[in-house]
Amino acid sequence: MAVFGLVSAVAGFVKVRYLQDKAIIDNMVFRCHYRITSAILFACCIIVTANNLIGDPISCINDGAVPGHVINTYCWITYTFTLPGQHGRTMGTEVAHSGLGNDNQERTYHSYYQWVPFMLFFQGLLFYVPHWIWKNWEEGRMRMITEGMRGVSTASPAERKARHERLAQYLYDSANTHNTYSFGYFICEALNFINVVGNIFFVDKFLGGAFLTYGSDVLRFSNMNQENRSDPMIEIFPRVTKCTFHKYGASGSIQKHDALCVLALNILNEKIYIFLWFWFIILAVASGLAIIYSAAIVMMPTTREAVLRRRFRKADPVDVCNLIRRVQIGDFLMIHLLGQNLNVTSYGEMLHTFINMLDESRPISGDTPSAPSTLEMAPMYPAIEKYDKEKEVLHQDYEA
Repeated sequence: MAVFGLVSAVAGFVKVRYLQDKAIIDNMVFRCHYRITSAILFACCIIVTANNLIGDPISCINDGAVPGHVINTYCWITYTFTLPGQHGRTMGTEVAHSGLGNDNQERTYHSYYQWVPFMLFFQGLLFYVPHWIWKNWEEGRMRMITEGMRGVSTASPAERKARHERLAQYLYDSANTHNTYSFGYFICEALNFINVVGNIFFVDKFLGGAFLTYGSDVLRFSNMNQENRSDPMIEIFPRVTKCTFHKYGASGSIQKHDALCVLALNILNEKIYIFLWFWFIILAVASGLAIIYSAAIVMMPTTREAVLRRRFRKADPVDVCNLIRRVQIGDFLMIHLLGQNLNVTSYGEMLHTFINMLDESRPISGDTPSAPSTLEMAPMYPAIEKYDKEKEVLHQDYEA
């Protein structure tokens, strides 16, 4: 029960809150990294350190010349090994256990098992780092400008209108100043993709180059004939291994003692890493698609129009088109995130107010001004106007 208590405490890491309590500053794929993946890795770290689930992580037997607790401790803190050439052979007739046999052949050493909890914990931190960077970059801006407007509002119509006008005024006054804001977001989104791909290769290196094809090998194994297949999970996470212990005998000669070690912990490890293989692949694909989506938003105004119309359905398409062409990518990201924090009605009213401000006021900073009219150009040349009047007076005096 203590284990489930710890796991439930980690489950609190997955923050499920109401919109009025926490502003949304990212997308669903982004949240899968720092909420779901980090929580999964921390929970797995707790599970593999809970000895009461599987008993002792390692138990070794030998010829009795070495005390059991000594050989257990020695084989745990050093390494054990298996023989790759003995995998796939019939147990009980050809070999005692898969991967065991005559020592005079190639060996595969296993020393990763004592590092698995640290590895899982470190990976959990890595998946949280991009969110931590973005959260500090964002500085709570979305939370501050939507305060009192997220979720279901109980304000009066007049108060709600005042809030919408205040928010629209903020967007107008700060227009074309959010490019640094969007730059930080897209950088952190790219970090998420780099992080998940890097973790795949990181785990592959940790497991001796066996993780990249681990999931596909397991799927292939499940479709093979029962009599002619070798479990790849046992090859990577062996349940029975060998360990060699040397000590001095009574005459001072070096004695060699072989031990068979049962790695009960690998029952958990093989399940954890097969799940992580599939999850990392899914997350990497989703993160890659998210980057392509963000690139389309940055480079194609028509994509931004389609995204805004999907949320702002009551707007005139011409107004949406004009809005997209008058604001920069940073302003669009701000408007898009506002759409995730406000309900549809509040979002529509706020955008209508913002569009009216853009139509009624002078061009915002960064807009291309229209060509001035003749009347607007006239006051720009007071000297010419004065010269014409003086010339006319002199002409009249001359005729007189």
